[in-house]
Formats: sequence, C-alpha cells, structure tokens
Amino acid sequence: MSSIRPHFETAAPAETAAPARDERRVWDLPVRVFHWSLVAGVLASYVTSRLGPEYFGLHLASGYLVTALVAFRLLWGLFGTRHARFASFVRGPRAITRYASGFLRGKPARHAGHNPLGALMVLALLATMFVQAATGLFSNDEIFNVGPLYTWVSEDFSLELTAVHKLLFNWIAAAILIHVLAILVHRLLTKENLVRAMWTGRKPAHAVNGDEVIGSSRLVLALLLLLIVIAALAWLVTHAPAAGISSFE
Repeated sequence: MSSIRPHFETAAPAETAAPARDERRVWDLPVRVFHWSLVAGVLASYVTSRLGPEYFGLHLASGYLVTALVAFRLLWGLFGTRHARFASFVRGPRAITRYASGFLRGKPARHAGHNPLGALMVLALLATMFVQAATGLFSNDEIFNVGPLYTWVSEDFSLELTAVHKLLFNWIAAAILIHVLAILVHRLLTKENLVRAMWTGRKPAHAVNGDEVIGSSRLVLALLLLLIVIAALAWLVTHAPAAGISSFE
C-alpha cells in the first residue's frame, strides 16, 4: 500500500483534472438566440443591399429583424439574467484600463460573462446597429423604394439619414472585424472558446464560480419582451402614411 500512496498524493486537484464536459451555464437561451439571429440578420441585410432594388422587400425584412433584435437586447440588458444585464458587465474607465493592461501582458483577468473590453464592443455594436436600423426606416433610394417611415420626415432629411445608413455599415463591418479578431486573440491567450460558449451557453467549470452560474433562462419574460417589441414596431410601420414613391404601391 505504501508504494501506491505517493501516486495519489501527486495527482492533480479535482477542479484542474475535470474533463472538458464539466461546464457551468452563464449564457441564457435568449442571449444566444439573439446573438446568432443578429449575425444572420446583418449578413442578410448586407447581401440584399448589394443585390439591387428588386430585392428591397427582403432587405426591408432583414432590417425589421435587426431592429427587433437590437430593441429586445436593450430591454434584456435591463431585465434579463445575470450575465445578460448591463449592470453586470459594463464597467468604468479604471476597470477597463486594468483589464486592458492585463490583456496586453498576456494575463487577462477571468470573467464569467463579458469582460470590460468585450462590454465596450457589445455597447458599440448595439448602438451602431440600432442607429443603422433606425435610419433605414426613414431612408430612400431616390428611385423606387423607401423605408416604411419615410413620410414622417422631409425629403432632405430622409436623404441625410440615407447617407448615414450607407456610411454607418462600414463602421459596423470594422467593429465586427475587431470583434472577431479579439475573440481569436482571447482564445490564444486563455484557451477559452468564446464562440462555443455563446453556442452552448456554458463555460468550463474552472472559469466560472459556483455563485456565477445561472439557473433559468427566463423564457416567459423574454417572449413577453419580444412580443412587446414586435407589437411596437408593427404599430409604427402600419400607422405611417403611405409613401408616394414606394415600390409597394
């Protein structure tokens, strides 16, 4: 027995020897559905914008999707689960600087949810996509097609919003590229697969404290908020006066 005992004494602690399947949930289902639906919506919006005016109907539909998703995420940031709420991951300049310093040294601090730099990207993407979607509702192509709220503003202001709508996509594309690169760098530094975590909702147990685990996705509340968003958007669109140059007349 004495010859076997040293083998047990040198074994790795249970938490470090745990298999990769030992994971804890941090991202609720609404956050994950939002994330991947937004990816699809932005991609669809870009493709349909490049196909020509005859695909305006599909472009408009993808714009509605992005608008509803972003509006829902803003509400979910107030009423959602722990790591989805803005209050849990939005940090001040000192915390951001401290995390960035550790990140540049190759030793980023662990965060169960969004880290301080990731939080900045979340806010930037939500803000720019909200403006992008909103300006699209008032825009026009000066030929056949107009946004559903085109008649609520003057022709000149619609053209200004159209210019913003076109230009802002370049900034969104740049932000998305930075976001993807940051995920890759984070993977190299920490070996943490953020893409997989956003798909499964789970992270390795060693990276999440027991009190940081979420228990419920609050699906009923999420569905209620989504229905409110859809109803509000539908009301705006259906109560806007018909546009004179709309291709839908």
